[in-house]
Amino acid sequence: MYAAVLITAPDRESGRKIARHLLERRLAACVNITPVSSMYWWEGKIEEAEEVMLVVKTTSDKINDVVREVRSIHPYQLPEIAALPIVAGHAEYLEWVKRETHA
Repeated sequence: MYAAVLITAPDRESGRKIARHLLERRLAACVNITPVSSMYWWEGKIEEAEEVMLVVKTTSDKINDVVREVRSIHPYQLPEIAALPIVAGHAEYLEWVKRETHA
């Protein structure tokens, strides 16, 4: 019923743009943005980058909309957008997530 969507972005400015876009459309109740060091395969070689990680709190029924909206504005050719189910948590917080994404 609830999900945390992980999204990387190249910098804080891009991350804030994505977060605000999702919040304004009520696709997220909250977005955390934190710096991360990433290592990954790209075009046949290992790359390293300093990025930001967004942790988007939403409901499961909003995941496809989150993916669509992020892809429409994300600067990366192949953005990371991975949803993890939230199977348990603070009930009042999770109800708040539901209220804010279904307002």
